Amino acid sequence: MRIAFYAPLKSPNHPVASGDRQMARTLIKALEHGGHSVELASELRFYLREPETKSFDALKVEAREEAARLTRLWDHDGKPDLWFCYHPYYKAPDLIGPELASAFAVPYVTAEASYSRRRNTGLWADTQALVARAVEQAALNICFTQRDRQGLTDAIPDAAFGMLSPFIDTSVFRETPAPVCSTHLVAVAMMRPGDKVESYRMLARALGSIGYLPWTMSVAGDGPAREEVKAQFAGLPADRIEWLGAIEPAAVPDVLYGGGIYVWPGFGEAYGVAYLEAQAAGLPVVAQDIAGVPEVVRHGRTGFLTPPGDVAAFASAIERLLTRNDERTVMAAEARRFVLEERSLGVAAARLAELLADIPIS
Repeated sequence: MRIAFYAPLKSPNHPVASGDRQMARTLIKALEHGGHSVELASELRFYLREPETKSFDALKVEAREEAARLTRLWDHDGKPDLWFCYHPYYKAPDLIGPELASAFAVPYVTAEASYSRRRNTGLWADTQALVARAVEQAALNICFTQRDRQGLTDAIPDAAFGMLSPFIDTSVFRETPAPVCSTHLVAVAMMRPGDKVESYRMLARALGSIGYLPWTMSVAGDGPAREEVKAQFAGLPADRIEWLGAIEPAAVPDVLYGGGIYVWPGFGEAYGVAYLEAQAAGLPVVAQDIAGVPEVVRHGRTGFLTPPGDVAAFASAIERLLTRNDERTVMAAEARRFVLEERSLGVAAARLAELLADIPIS
């Protein structure tokens, strides 16, 4: 099948690394692994940081121009078999695909679309209406988490849905982890205002309460809130924390392989690709039982999920893994097995093939 792929929030070729960009790239790999031909339909970024009518109108003009360009291209070279839109939501609706798919009788598919009624105010209500129409039009909406599916079904109950568990390309984690210092903690996350800073703040407070234990930590990540993040850890011994700054995605496995436990609270995480990567490297996870995190961490088997906002419980879970090496070792092995066997590219490709097989192609 010839698939036109589009990610309105962030193109797979965007220069700034993020979980969103990574999943877009991994989805393309999974589709190609399943024998499909995938072409990036457009690199137009439709992202509204704030609900500004002027910016929205300007982006709509760009979208119309891009749709006109693709119309000419398809008239000349032939249309694709399917339009695949990754991660449309209220700040980044797809203003290209639905119209083109309808005009050319091409099936329209979304993956990781989301809808939240609490965003239905002002301009966000208008952009969510665009998402809702696209979801309703879609031959299939592929959901990564039950949370996203519930939000969509509550708003658009008659739409077509299918589930695909979050996954990663596990090929870079095939190397068997060597014995490491089990008291070395790792966190990989961007440093930006909002949920990321809130997670760093909670992590610093938790570590401060277990300073009597011999833990050390590596933190990989950077961003506009760097100084605010570091300030949260100012009361902790500086020689215990290694600030790695921004690292290339290819360097992440080595950082993870050097750790013993992955610690990240996860405020606002859709699910968290980094949790899957950490487990693939043989690290049990300590996170909160929040948002989409339970979709990628098995509580009591591959890590611990603590009540949202409970710093003491979060610290206690880290302490447990720091002091019970046998339990940590068992969880590490199960974490690695879980991701390599259940959340790999091959498993995802097979599931995508099942989901797309029922879509009639003209």
